[in-house]
Amino acid sequence: MGELTPELLLHGYSVGIFPMSEGRDDPEIFWVDPRRRGIMPLDGFHISRSLARAMRRSTWEITTDRDFEGVLDGCADREDTWINAEIRTLYTALHRQQQAHSLEVWEDGTLIGGVYGVVLGAAFFGESMFSRRTNASKIALACLVDRLNRGGFTLFDTQFITGHLASLGALEISRAQYHAKLEQAKTRSATFAVGADASPQEVIQRMTQMS
Repeated sequence: MGELTPELLLHGYSVGIFPMSEGRDDPEIFWVDPRRRGIMPLDGFHISRSLARAMRRSTWEITTDRDFEGVLDGCADREDTWINAEIRTLYTALHRQQQAHSLEVWEDGTLIGGVYGVVLGAAFFGESMFSRRTNASKIALACLVDRLNRGGFTLFDTQFITGHLASLGALEISRAQYHAKLEQAKTRSATFAVGADASPQEVIQRMTQMS
């Protein structure tokens, strides 16, 4: 592809595709358009009894947009990553334009987990997440789903589906179904900035009241 800009990146998301590279040291970036798409239904996040217990007992601090680059680096800190230098630069630029956001999990001031993604209208495109403690990425996702619900989002795109995501309620839908949801979501307005960051205890309380 030609030179990728933050604007071109957003256009890609708006038509249902997203960029990847083969690896950390591969400068090439290509567009991906999966035949089957993973989504997390915002009213269908599944909290197991053990996760609910972990959230009620958690002393971790949850923040948003405090350390976007730290989350990006945490996601890239694995043997096999598609986050190369150009992708890091592009998403950091989107973050500065308030089109990409992060949610962080902290333990005693140390970043132990997080998730980041891109926003367009009422769609949130989850890009990647990482975890350095048991349950850190699950709690990050629960807090993210809570924030997206409070902010008026209608679509949480997880791109692909993994066993980890499926256990939390993620589903796989066809490309046509995905495009229909995307068309609806991108014309609506939503906000990632919905006030104070909620603790795991507040999130689990809200989620159990709703279910």
